[in-house]
Amino acid sequence: MSEPLLAVRDLHAWYGEGHALHGVNLDVLRGETVTLLGRNGVGKTTTLRAIVGLVRERSGSVVFNGSDLIGLPLHRVARQGIGYVPEERGIFATLTVDENLILPPVVAKGGMSVDEIFDLFPNLKERRNSPGTRLSGGEQQMLAIARILRTGVQMLLLDEPTEGLAPVIVQRIGELLATLKKRGMTILLVEQNFRFAARIADRFYLMEHGKVLEGFPVAELAAHTEKLHEVLGV
Repeated sequence: MSEPLLAVRDLHAWYGEGHALHGVNLDVLRGETVTLLGRNGVGKTTTLRAIVGLVRERSGSVVFNGSDLIGLPLHRVARQGIGYVPEERGIFATLTVDENLILPPVVAKGGMSVDEIFDLFPNLKERRNSPGTRLSGGEQQMLAIARILRTGVQMLLLDEPTEGLAPVIVQRIGELLATLKKRGMTILLVEQNFRFAARIADRFYLMEHGKVLEGFPVAELAAHTEKLHEVLGV
């Protein structure tokens, strides 16, 4: 097994006195798409937030591309080349698509140009002069992803990218993530839509009660069906 691009070891996180993560361990190899599975409230989103430092009360080790992110300020984490797209998407509603795209700073070489982004996201090109408030949920999700791609990150952390979207848009998001994977992007995904996740992921980690129960590759999915039914109710 090659050296992981992201290696999380014994990650604990707290919200005030609430102990949210209880020693999470996971690896993501360069170019992989890995999905965190689990019911609501088991710590999947907190894991993503703790990786990038949005949860400040944490301990353990988060090594990305050879550098430990624990203790780094948020702006330094972003410049390591790891980008987080939250479930609420976080676009600037009063700014146009164009303005949203050019606002974040470029953190590394290799980021997509606006023209390259519009080639990948033709819907956004058609709406380039529209403010965020006039975009559909699917267009907002595409813009949230596209904005990060322009910065030159090596890895995307995506939190529930298909939440609340129509099936045809879910399919389009899946196609986009498959295209990004072919281009070498590394993706760590939190996704409640198990069928969507099963189509795009290389490996899965199953979470419960703030810890990882087990990890397995997509080739072993059928062998884990009973366990997934038990834990996820799918």
